[in-house]
Amino acid sequence: MRRSVGWRTTLSNRTWREWLWWVLSRLVFWFMVLSLGSVVLLKWLPVLITPTMLERKLSAIREGRDSELHYDWTAYERIDPEAALAMVAAEDQHFPTHFGFDFGAMEQALRYNLRGKRTKGASTISQQVAKNVFLWQGRSYFRKGLEAWFTLLIETIWGKKRILEVYLNVAETGPMTFGVEAAAKQFYGHSAQTLSRTEAARIAAVLPNPIRFSVARPSAYVQRRTNFIARQMRRLGKKYLEKL
Repeated sequence: MRRSVGWRTTLSNRTWREWLWWVLSRLVFWFMVLSLGSVVLLKWLPVLITPTMLERKLSAIREGRDSELHYDWTAYERIDPEAALAMVAAEDQHFPTHFGFDFGAMEQALRYNLRGKRTKGASTISQQVAKNVFLWQGRSYFRKGLEAWFTLLIETIWGKKRILEVYLNVAETGPMTFGVEAAAKQFYGHSAQTLSRTEAARIAAVLPNPIRFSVARPSAYVQRRTNFIARQMRRLGKKYLEKL
């Protein structure tokens, strides 16, 4: 009897492990298929909404605020080159040369965070696009792992120009406002096709916290950052992004 019970227990445990492995393997398989398929589709189709946009809208509804999203997908060719240069100058100056990850910036951020009280990030534009389009906001290791996966996918399938085009459209640029086209219309009264260098630099200047900082009412910090970004744009030059 003891041998029989022991044998049955072992068989039961083995069957449970095999069932769990089967479930996990299927989940991983379908996640890879769906993630790859969505990245391929969005290489050609406009991004209609992102998890961040949805989160902002639902929060506004819960709090009884105006929940209208200001978002107007605009092709890369219809956005002034100054806007693209401003984003790169402000957020990721190695964007044309890295493959999704700036390991030098990550090392510097780690050293800074170990010394200081404030947290400094080192996410590239590619990582920000991967997070904003496919994932949720947060700082868990699980989400960062998924972010790395999607970053590799978009770098491989989309290419730099498409990544920057999506970033110019989905980056949060103000309260309930996403993308440089919506920001240009909301704050300057014209389209992103005619942005000046200063206007583009000011939009990029609020990106660290577009809820706290304002394009329309720039604080002293935003004005200083605008000037810094404009200087970086002059240093990089208008031809910096021509070969994307």
